[in-house]
Amino acid sequence: MQLKPASHSICNHYGTITSLQKGAGYPHMSTESISIIIADDHRLLREGLRSLLEKQPGLKPVAEADNGRNTVKLVQKLKPAVVVMDVSMPDMNGIEATRQLKKDSPEVKVIGLSMHADKHFVTEMLKAGASGYLLKHCAFEELGLAIRTVAENRIYLSAEITGIVIEDYMQAVHNGKKKANGNGTTLTGREREVLQLVAEGKSTKDIADLLNLSVKTIESHRQNIMEKLHLFSIAELTKYAIAEGLTELQCEPNNTKAANHRGNPDMPSHPVEEKNFRKLKH
Repeated sequence: MQLKPASHSICNHYGTITSLQKGAGYPHMSTESISIIIADDHRLLREGLRSLLEKQPGLKPVAEADNGRNTVKLVQKLKPAVVVMDVSMPDMNGIEATRQLKKDSPEVKVIGLSMHADKHFVTEMLKAGASGYLLKHCAFEELGLAIRTVAENRIYLSAEITGIVIEDYMQAVHNGKKKANGNGTTLTGREREVLQLVAEGKSTKDIADLLNLSVKTIESHRQNIMEKLHLFSIAELTKYAIAEGLTELQCEPNNTKAANHRGNPDMPSHPVEEKNFRKLKH
């Protein structure tokens, strides 16, 4: 697959465009506005991106979301052309949200937005169905072009994550290979959801209420997760969830406050471990 560099950019790490159509040129302005949902758990960043896009002709932000679950609901309701999706969000991360919305609304284009240039995050986002991946430090310079690019059925990637990363990904897809122990190959979609919520400190009842499932079903999912991954402590499950990009430790800052007030020396010191220790170790 040929990579065609764009002609110029303010950002030093300018994106590249991968053509998906034979003979396709560079993206051009459409006569219709491109509707956009911005999904990021940082309010100031969402507001900044929205303000930026509102000033650009042909781009129309229609909604914002602060987690993946709300993003999926908004996509079902509003049917935007493009979703700008933060990779790491609480409740449901951007990778899982992309999987779900692409299943229900395959015509919607997704651009992953992240601080991470790590190969794992990039490949998992693309495997989930994203059409682009943009690093946050270049978002304000590149986002408009990235949106127009994916809206024309092309791939947009920040320059720092092209090269060997995308080549390896495309080769793996072509050969039908699967990464061993990779996110999406060992656990089911529901199990990934449960694992993220467990790692973020939510109780079994909270998870059951959030997913509209019974407590018994959540306990069954949790047991399956531990057996599949051969991980039987909260610390191990949390580390796995973070390594797989399912969550980040700072997703639930209130856990730290809760841990400090319990003061039980027999409980684990980590706030996420403390909240779920008795529920998982039985």
